[in-house]
Amino acid sequence: MRASVLRPFAQCARTSYLRTPVASTRSIWTSISRTATRTPSTTGILRNPQICKKFDVFWNSKRSTSSSTAPSTTPPASEAELPILPSKSVGIWLMVSSTLVFAIIVVGGVTRLTESGLSITEWKPVTGIIPPLAQEDWEEEFTKYKATPEFKLLNHSFEMDDFKRIFYMEWGHRVLGRLIGVAFVGPLVYFAIKRRISRPLALRLGGLALLIGAQGALGWYMVKSGLEDSLMDTPGAVPRVSQYRLASHLGLAFLLYAGMFSTGMAIIKESKFVHSAVDKWMGMNSVAFNESLRRMSVEAFRARAWILTALVFVTALSGAFVAGLDAGLLYNEFPLMGGKLAPPKDELMSPAYAKRPDGSFQWWRNIFENPVTVQFDHRVLAMTSYLGISLLFLRARGLRHTLPPATMTSMNAALAMVNIQLLLGISTLIHLVPVSLATAHQAGSVALLSTMIHVLLTLRRPSAAARAWRTFYTARSTPPPKVQT
Repeated sequence: MRASVLRPFAQCARTSYLRTPVASTRSIWTSISRTATRTPSTTGILRNPQICKKFDVFWNSKRSTSSSTAPSTTPPASEAELPILPSKSVGIWLMVSSTLVFAIIVVGGVTRLTESGLSITEWKPVTGIIPPLAQEDWEEEFTKYKATPEFKLLNHSFEMDDFKRIFYMEWGHRVLGRLIGVAFVGPLVYFAIKRRISRPLALRLGGLALLIGAQGALGWYMVKSGLEDSLMDTPGAVPRVSQYRLASHLGLAFLLYAGMFSTGMAIIKESKFVHSAVDKWMGMNSVAFNESLRRMSVEAFRARAWILTALVFVTALSGAFVAGLDAGLLYNEFPLMGGKLAPPKDELMSPAYAKRPDGSFQWWRNIFENPVTVQFDHRVLAMTSYLGISLLFLRARGLRHTLPPATMTSMNAALAMVNIQLLLGISTLIHLVPVSLATAHQAGSVALLSTMIHVLLTLRRPSAAARAWRTFYTARSTPPPKVQT
C-alpha cells in the first residue's frame, strides 16, 4: 500500500487513539503511526471527513475483535462474576479430616503391635459400631474368636479379660474409621449443595470419599487373610494378615491423608492470600515469586522435592512389609547386619522364598516375603531418604536468596523430622520393637511426609480463582483516581 494512501488513516488514527484505552489499541496504532512517520503530512487530505468516517468503521471492527481475544484487565463488577473460591472453613474441615486419618494410622499401628486386629471375626459396617453389652454377647464373640487360627496357635490361654482388651482395640480402630467417613462425607455434601466448592474440587473430594469406602472394604479383606483355616495346615505358619494387604491398607491411608492435607493446606493459604492487606505469597511479593519459579535452579529444586516425597512414601510402604513379616525382630543392630553392612547373599536371596511348588524360581519374592531382605530394603530406602533430604536442605541453603521464605522454613522442618525419624527407627530396631517406639516411628513417617508435602505447596502458584478474587478485593479497596479538571 502506498504511503500517500496511509496518511489520512494515520491522522484519523491519532484522533481515535486519544479516545481508546492504550492496552487495546497499541498494536494497531503502532503499525499505522510507523507508516505515517515515513511520509510528510498533507493538511488538505487529513481534514477529509469521508476518509475519517471510513477509518472509524475499520477502527471499531478492530477494537471489537481484539477485545474478544485479549485478556481483560478490568476486575469483575461483582462477586457473582468471580469463580468459586473455597472458603477457609473448607480448608479447616479438610485439615481436621486429615488429622483424623493421622490418628487412625497411629491407632492402626497400635492395633497391629498389640496383635488385636484378628479379635473381631466379622465385618458389620452398620451394626458393628455397637460393642457387646451383655455377658451373653461377650461369650458369643469369644466363642467366635476361639475358632480362629490365632487363638488355637498363639492365644489358647486367653481368658475373657484378655479377649476384651484386644477386642476393644480393634473395635476402636473400626469405629474411628466410620467416624472419618461421616465427618468427611457429611460436610462434603453440604459444601457441594451450597456451592462452596468448585466442580473440579467437588469431584476430587468425591474421589477421596470413595477411597474412604474402599479403605474400609480393604481393611476387612486384610483381616480376612489372617482368619483362613488353611493356616492350620501350613507347617510353621504364624497367624497374621497378608503383608501385601497390610501394605495396601497402609498405603491407601497415606494417600487419603496426603490428599486431605495438601488440599486443605492449599485452600487455607489461598484464603490468607486473598484477604491479606499486602500482596505476598509464601513470604514474598507475588511478582518476585513468579520470577523465582521461572528460574531453572528452582525448577530443578522442585523436581528433586517431588522425587524425595515419593521416596518417603515408598519407604513408609516398605515399613508395612517389615511390620507384616515381623522383620524388625531380626538383626537388632545398626548400621551393621551380622557384623557386615549387608547380610549374606544366601539370606538375601533365599531359595526357600523364591522356589514355588511347581518348580519355578521367582527371585523377586524375596523382596516382599523374605524378612531379612525386607528389613535390608527398608534400611536402604530409609538411609537414601535421609541422605536425599539432607542434600536437598543444603541445596535450599544455596538458593536461600531465590527460594520463597516459606520453602526455607519447610526445609528446616523436613531436616529436623528426618533426623527424628531416623533416631526413632534405630531405637525401635535395637530395642526389639517396643509398642511405644514403634508407634512413634509410624507417626513419624506421616509427619515426615507432611513436611515434604508442605515443601511442594510452597512452590506452587495460587490458583486462578484466588488470583481473580485477590484482584477483585484489591480493586474494590483502592479508591478511584481523581479526575483532573
